[in-house]
Amino acid sequence: MIDVLKENNRKMEQAFIVGIQEPGSPHGTAIEHLYELKELAKTLGLKTSGELIVSLKIPHPKFFIGSGKAEEIANLAKEKSCECIIVDSELSPSQQRNWEKLAAMPVFDRQEIIIDIFADRAISREAVIQVELARLQYMLPRLARAWTHLSRQKGGAMGTRGEGEQQIEVDRRIVKKKIAHYQRDLKDVKQHRETQRKLRDKNRALQAAIVGYTNAGKSSLMNALCGSSVLVEDKLFATLDPTTRQIKLLNNQPLLLTDTVGFIRKLPHTLVEAFKSTLEEAVLSDMLIHVVDISDPYFEEHQATTLSVLGELGAKDKDIITVFNKIDVQDDILIKRRLEAIHPGSIFISAKNGEGIDNLLSALTGKARHKSEILSVKLPPERHDLAALAYKSGKVISSEYDEDGNLHLTISVDKAISGKFAEFRFPVMLSST
Repeated sequence: MIDVLKENNRKMEQAFIVGIQEPGSPHGTAIEHLYELKELAKTLGLKTSGELIVSLKIPHPKFFIGSGKAEEIANLAKEKSCECIIVDSELSPSQQRNWEKLAAMPVFDRQEIIIDIFADRAISREAVIQVELARLQYMLPRLARAWTHLSRQKGGAMGTRGEGEQQIEVDRRIVKKKIAHYQRDLKDVKQHRETQRKLRDKNRALQAAIVGYTNAGKSSLMNALCGSSVLVEDKLFATLDPTTRQIKLLNNQPLLLTDTVGFIRKLPHTLVEAFKSTLEEAVLSDMLIHVVDISDPYFEEHQATTLSVLGELGAKDKDIITVFNKIDVQDDILIKRRLEAIHPGSIFISAKNGEGIDNLLSALTGKARHKSEILSVKLPPERHDLAALAYKSGKVISSEYDEDGNLHLTISVDKAISGKFAEFRFPVMLSST
């Protein structure tokens, strides 16, 4: 789809979806994955006009599945007037070419669909570079496939076999050159972002990242907490670029909230690497808000997938508040009780209508207290920078100037920055009233 759609004169609308029940996978897994693949296709504007689940004992080298089953699927797709076939697995370049030769129509695998969605959603320069890098890395071993489609489009008049092979080699060199160019660009962008982060962290407030499976309601929660206008759509991967906003907790302590890219099963390795930078916010945050769509029939599997990816990133052991969203859709008391027993301290909310948001703010405030420290400091007149830091990134409990112009403060600040006040500290004196 990365290049095939651009080569076609008309937009594809009808797709045949192939689910794979892989060996060793629990019964019903293929149905769940098929549902998700249909939603991914829908995000690209493709309607599922036919579907079939194939039980796979061992992967076959030619089509990934058996030749007989592949031929059956190709015939079914033609009978249902489908314009493409989508396989819920990763196909090798040769398998993809074999499929397209058999079916006489474009055949896409799961990772190509996801890359295409990411390409549609990327906005920031960094995200655009990351997606283009993943797209080129995916395309490089499949250049012969693009020539096959072009040959069909021109009625086979492509010149000699030797000319085609020579052109593919030229194309490979061009693509490799572009990959190297984007890798350099991405390195520069990451260095710039790291510089920005260091500047922000000098005077940083407490940080929390909103994580969760795609379409769980992360952006809706961001809007509910911040009153912001982050894009919200009922689509997978509606937003890719991380968005950060500041809120005030119930104790008036500032908290930086970041909405991260959604998680999904079988995310292409090229995109896992490319989008680690957007997920770094989860790794570097002080705490995580894990949003789970309780109305989704597969929410527990989605929850497990998110925790698994967080584990890969080294963020699974962070302080996590589990938030079960969309109770306006699913408000079963028995499900709630079961989840409360499994996940003590979890919060049930509706980001859409605001129900439970106060409970979440209370939980965040409680977590923040454990991560902050109360200090009493005496700041000389020339250290107005520390006074500004106290007001900006902490909660000022009391303040008073002495006759020498020194500022006496009792403040609650994040433990990560409390060391900046070390030489000006003296014992905390809090009022008992």
